[in-house]
Amino acid sequence: MDIHESTSGVPAPPVSAVGYAGVLSELLPIALWRADAEGRIVEWSLAAQDLLGYLPEQVVGRCATPLLVPEANWELADDLERRVHAGEAVMGTLPARHRDGHLVPMEMWICPTADPHGETGILVIAVETSAVLRMRDSLAALEGLFRQSPIGLAILGRDLRYARVNDALARMNGVSAAEHLGKRPTELVPGVNAVALERVMQAVLDNGRAVVDVRGTGRTPADPDRDRIWSCSYAPLLDGGGGSLGLIASLIDITDGQQAQLQAERARQRFALLAEAGTRIGTTLDLRQTAAEVVEVLVPRLADMADVLMLEEVLGPDGAGVSAHGVVRRMAARFPDPSAPTAKLAVGMTAQIPIGSVYEHVVVEGRPMNLTLADIPVLIPAPGAEQLRTYLSTEVGSARLVPLVARGRALGAVVVSRIRGREPFDEQDCVLIDELVGRAALNIDNARMYTSQREAALALQRSLTLKPLPDVAGLELMGRYLPASAHEVGGDWFDVIPLPGGRTGLVIGDVMGHGIRAAATMGQLRTAVRTLAGQDLPPDRMLSALDAAVADLGENEMATCVYAVHDPAAGRCLIARAGHPPPAVVCADGTVTFVDGPAGTPLGAGGRHFRVAQVPLPPESLLVLYTDGLIETRERDIDQGMGLLAQALRHPCRSLEEVCDRVIGRLLPSSAQDDVAVLIARALPRRRPAGRGSGRRPPHSPARNARPL
Repeated sequence: MDIHESTSGVPAPPVSAVGYAGVLSELLPIALWRADAEGRIVEWSLAAQDLLGYLPEQVVGRCATPLLVPEANWELADDLERRVHAGEAVMGTLPARHRDGHLVPMEMWICPTADPHGETGILVIAVETSAVLRMRDSLAALEGLFRQSPIGLAILGRDLRYARVNDALARMNGVSAAEHLGKRPTELVPGVNAVALERVMQAVLDNGRAVVDVRGTGRTPADPDRDRIWSCSYAPLLDGGGGSLGLIASLIDITDGQQAQLQAERARQRFALLAEAGTRIGTTLDLRQTAAEVVEVLVPRLADMADVLMLEEVLGPDGAGVSAHGVVRRMAARFPDPSAPTAKLAVGMTAQIPIGSVYEHVVVEGRPMNLTLADIPVLIPAPGAEQLRTYLSTEVGSARLVPLVARGRALGAVVVSRIRGREPFDEQDCVLIDELVGRAALNIDNARMYTSQREAALALQRSLTLKPLPDVAGLELMGRYLPASAHEVGGDWFDVIPLPGGRTGLVIGDVMGHGIRAAATMGQLRTAVRTLAGQDLPPDRMLSALDAAVADLGENEMATCVYAVHDPAAGRCLIARAGHPPPAVVCADGTVTFVDGPAGTPLGAGGRHFRVAQVPLPPESLLVLYTDGLIETRERDIDQGMGLLAQALRHPCRSLEEVCDRVIGRLLPSSAQDDVAVLIARALPRRRPAGRGSGRRPPHSPARNARPL
C-alpha cells in the first residue's frame, strides 16, 4: 500500500513510494490514514488521495474530524474516537467528505495504533462502499454462473493448473471439484487427449486469442468403459491492465452425436448473444433508441420478428396510473420480410389492449407465455389490418410474449416470433429470450425515467425563460437564453418585474448543476424573487431573503444572482450581487464599465450580507446582465471573457437585437459549453412635465460604483 508517513506533526512527502498492490488497486482500492492522539492526520495514502481528492500536503497536520467528517456526524466521530483511544476497534459504514464537498460512503475499520510520539492514535482503513458492492455483485454473478451452468466450467492459472471447477465439470470427469485443484488436465484425466488440449491452452495464453470448439476425446472415471467427445472452448483471463491471469475453459459433452453438437453450438451462440446484449442494449438514455437496440439484438439471430410495446400510461410525464386495460404504443419493431404488410405496425402507433386477451394476462400477471396462432391476430386490433392479421396467421410458426417488468411495475411487453420453416422456440430459446427482455426492461425503464424527467425539466425551463418580457417605464429590454445542450437543462434564468413608483426589478441568476433539480430550483428562486419583489425590498435585503430561501432547499443547493432596481425618475440603478459576475454599463459614447464592489457570496452559502452599488443609468446607456457561461470557457478565463464582452459592447447605438447578436457572436462563435442567459436594458429618455427645464446632469458620473475595463 502506498502511503505518506512522518514521525513529526507535519510530515514531508516521501522520497519514493513504498510499493504497488496491483490486485487490490484494481479490484478494491484501500485507503489508509492515521491520526495522532490529538486527532491530527500524520499519514495519508495514495488510495485515500484518489478516493477523497486531498493531496497529502493538504491534510497532513490537520484535524481529521472537521476535515473529513460531515458536521452531522461529529458527535458520532467523537464517540468512536473515545472508544478507539480506549483500545477498541470498530467497523462500520460511514460517509467521508470529498475535497469537492460531496460525501463518499465508505466501509471503515478504525483501530488504535501508536502515534509518532508513542501515544494512542487512530488508524483508519477504508474502502468506497460502491467498490465493495461492485465486487460483491461481480462475485455473486461468477458464483451463480459456476453453480447453475450446465456447461463444464473451469479457471486455470498460467501454469495450466485448475484453480476452480464447477460441479458440471466434476461430474464429466468423475473427479470431485476439490481433487481438481492444483492439478493439470494431463494429471487428472490421462485417458483423454489432454496433451493436445494443453498445447491449445498454452497457445491461448501465449497469443491472447480465444479458441472455440476444440474436440476433447477419451475416457474419464465418470464413464471408464466408453469413449466420449467434448466441445472445449478456451478464452484468456485478463486483469484490468490487460495482463494474463490464466484462462477460462468451458466443456460440453457432445457424445450423443450431431444433435448434441448442434446443441453445443447453439448454447455457445446463446451465451455470446447474452454477453453481446449487455453491451448493445442501453448505450444511451434515449427511450426509442433503447427499444430499437432490443429488437436489433433479437432479430435475426434469435427471432425473425420483434415488437416492443409500452403502456401509454407509463410514458406520461409522471409515469403514474398504470392500467392493464390501457393503451400500448409501439416503441420499436423489426420485420425483415419486405413483403410483410407492416404499415399498421409503424413505430409510434397505439392500440387498445383487448380485454381478456393473452396480452392482458401477460401484462397483469407478469409472466411470459408462448402464443398460439389464434393469439397472434388478436394483438393487432387496428381496423383495416385484415391483410396483416392474415399474414401473421399464415407466416408465423412460433411466437412468445414476454412482459417488460422493471422495479416491480409493468411497462409493456415484447413480442418475438419465427416464421414457418424455422425451428420453433425450444425451452432454452425461451429462457434466453426471457433473460434478454428482463435485462432490457431495466434499461428501458432507466431511459423512460430519464426521458420523462428531461422533458419535464425542459418544459419547466421553457415556461420560465421563454416568456415575453413586460413593457416597463423607462427601459427597452431584450433577453436571450442559450442552453448548452438540447438534452440537458440547466439553472440559468432572468426576469423583469414591474415595481411600485414606475421602477423595475431586473434579476438574473445561475443555479449550480444541471437537470430537473436545477430547473426546479431555478423555478423556486424565480417565484421567490417575484414574491419578495411585492414587498418592495431593496436589493441587499432581497438577496439576503433569497439566501435564506436557498438554504431551506438543502445544504447542497447554491446559486449566484444579481438583483437590480431601476428608477427612471432618478436615472439610476441600485444593484446587489450574490457571487455573480458584475453587470456591464455602456454609456451612449461607447464607454464600457463593470459594476464595482464585492461580488458577495453565492446564495445558499450563508453570507446574507450583501452590498448595494448605486449606478447612474443616463438615457441611451445600457445595463447588461449575464451569466458566467457567456464569459468563461475552457479556453479562456473570466477576465479575458470580460475583455471580449467590453469590445462587443462598444457599439451601443445598434438595436438591442443587434447588440445581443453581436455579443453572442463574438463571445460564443461555436456552441456554448454552459448555459447562457443575457438580459440587456436600455435607458429611455425621461419624459418631463411641460414648462420644466431640460433637466440637470446626473449627480453621479457613470464611473461611480463601476469598474472600467
